[in-house]
Amino acid sequence: MANTQLLVIVAVAMVAGIILFRLYTVLGRRTGNEREPRQRFGRLGGATNDTSDNIVRLPDRNRPSGDTVATRPADEAEQALTDIKLADRNFETDHFVSGAKKAHELIVTAFWKGDRDALKPLLSDEVFGTFDHALKERESRNETVKFVLVGYKDVKITQASLKGRIAEITVSFAVQFISSTNNAAGTLIEGDPAAVRDVTDIWTFSRDLRGSDPNWMLVATSGGEV
Repeated sequence: MANTQLLVIVAVAMVAGIILFRLYTVLGRRTGNEREPRQRFGRLGGATNDTSDNIVRLPDRNRPSGDTVATRPADEAEQALTDIKLADRNFETDHFVSGAKKAHELIVTAFWKGDRDALKPLLSDEVFGTFDHALKERESRNETVKFVLVGYKDVKITQASLKGRIAEITVSFAVQFISSTNNAAGTLIEGDPAAVRDVTDIWTFSRDLRGSDPNWMLVATSGGEV
């Protein structure tokens, strides 16, 4: 009788073990193809001739219309962010947006100060060439610029793409600043040292996801009226 009870207990234990093993094989493994939770990737210009006070006069490198992602629907940008996340497990959208905001502040401030050393590591060669040209023109006229960044109203990703190993993310910066430009004689020729301006900058950052450099580089800029 005791042996019969022992056999029953052993049999039940074996069946339970098999059931638990099968549950583990189905639920306990990650295949690498699971979708990341949506909240995980909700995280990281020559001078213009326009005289509007609502324009930030940064060098502008606009893309040809055939190469822009501006017409892509929002779900494609979202899918691209997912693809970037899958290609780079260290990528987090919130962290990227925070880093992009800091980069924007650094680049804009460095441009108005004429600090080429601060600009060069953050810009593509083409964009740096455009910024440098604008600075040389300003310097040749002996103009003096005063610039104060007041703050940001909004910073958000508007477009994203992944082509092979190259990721590009476009960010909209709704920013407020104060700026004024004086000529060589000290006369105010542009801006208002007491007025806060509003502008929306649209900047595109790029990175080789398989490269050793973890930093994103500014490859295109544009701005417009709010």
